[in-house]
Parts: sequence; structure tokens; C-alpha cells
Amino acid sequence: MGGLPIENTSTTISLSKLPKDQKSAASTKSDSKPMKKICCACPETRQLRDECIVEHGESACEKWIEAHRKCLQAEGFKV
Repeated sequence: MGGLPIENTSTTISLSKLPKDQKSAASTKSDSKPMKKICCACPETRQLRDECIVEHGESACEKWIEAHRKCLQAEGFKV
């Protein structure tokens, strides 16, 4: 099984690159059932998190892991 190629990106990516609506959504919680599957929610933060982990290891990527977790919570997932 071949995986998708991972592009080499700069390690200086910041949360400011996230869409404005996603930043504000991360600060609000929804009590209703998620409208999306978890695999389809928050693709931007998931990509940043995954690329960081591949390049630097999980322990060096806590801010991206937390950003993705907050985004998923804003989408209604319990993570």
C-alpha cells in the first residue's frame, strides 16, 4: 500500500494560517451531535499536526495536537 506523498513544509507555520471562522469556532463548544465524520473534520489542523509529527516527532508538536483537539471539540467531538 502506498501512502500519499507528504510535502516538506516550513516548521514556522503558525495558528494564524487557520481560517478566521475556524479560530473562532475553536473557542465555542457545541452540545449537538457532530455533523461530520471525525476523519473529515478540521482538515487544516489535521494536516499541520500530521506533518509536524512526521518531521519532528509527537513530543515536539504539542501546539498542533492541541489546536487540532480544540478544533474537533468545536465541531462537537468528545476528544
